[in-house]
Amino acid sequence: MNFVAIDVETANADLASICSIGLVHFIDGVVAKRLGFLVNPEDDFDAINISIHGIRPEDVASAPTMRKVFPLVTNLLVTTNIVHHTHFDRVAFCRAATKYGFPQPTCSWLDSARIARRAWSQYARKGYGLGNLATQFGIEFNHHDAAEDAYAAGMIVLRAISDTGLSLDEWMSRVNQPIFGGARIAQSGNPTGPLAGEVIVFTGALSMTRAEAAAIAAKAGCDVADRVTQDTTILVAGDQDVRVLNGKSKSAKQLKAEKLIRDGAMLRIVSESDFHLLVDAA
Repeated sequence: MNFVAIDVETANADLASICSIGLVHFIDGVVAKRLGFLVNPEDDFDAINISIHGIRPEDVASAPTMRKVFPLVTNLLVTTNIVHHTHFDRVAFCRAATKYGFPQPTCSWLDSARIARRAWSQYARKGYGLGNLATQFGIEFNHHDAAEDAYAAGMIVLRAISDTGLSLDEWMSRVNQPIFGGARIAQSGNPTGPLAGEVIVFTGALSMTRAEAAAIAAKAGCDVADRVTQDTTILVAGDQDVRVLNGKSKSAKQLKAEKLIRDGAMLRIVSESDFHLLVDAA
């Protein structure tokens, strides 16, 4: 769970007028570094914007401009996943690149608002603003301070990973799927199937879609669930994921399953290849 959360504030309605940037580096799900600094937007300040973030022209008079800041920040951003809340911050960076003649940043952007709308049904249509989510989840922060907002966005992503069992990589894919509808994952198994009574969950990179794997498991009798719980009896991980090769971190689902096993749960973690053998044998 390594990523950098970012937030910006602007001087006026032009999103290229960045006057403050906040960066929070999360390593293994923990804040490793927090940085917030002012930027001279070389633009006018609107009274509305000042009333929101409290930054005034005199505050940024001696601050560096985005011409100097942009290359330094983007060199950091292209090396990891970037978390931001709503499209505002991503668009602001793209607009600043155009304004100063820089190439568009080639980052892996992950919108924590899009995550929230998919992770918790009560926020699918409303209530997914940063302030409301932080209040609901007990995240203490000083709203409209760029570094504080970045921190809150990062914490929301960690909460979604914990609550849903989906890894950061899985969320990178999930946010591009519809909030509602689409292929069904969680489903009841065939009660007369040879594996009836098993409760199965999938994690990691599979050779097929989750929907296809779920359909195979359900036909064999398994009840398919979205997350690991006390009722889970089988966790299927991608062949590479189950071995944790090349420094790849275990998913939140696998870590939770391992803890349940240590606590005595009757739960088995198997690779996708072994899952297919298990279904074929059944």
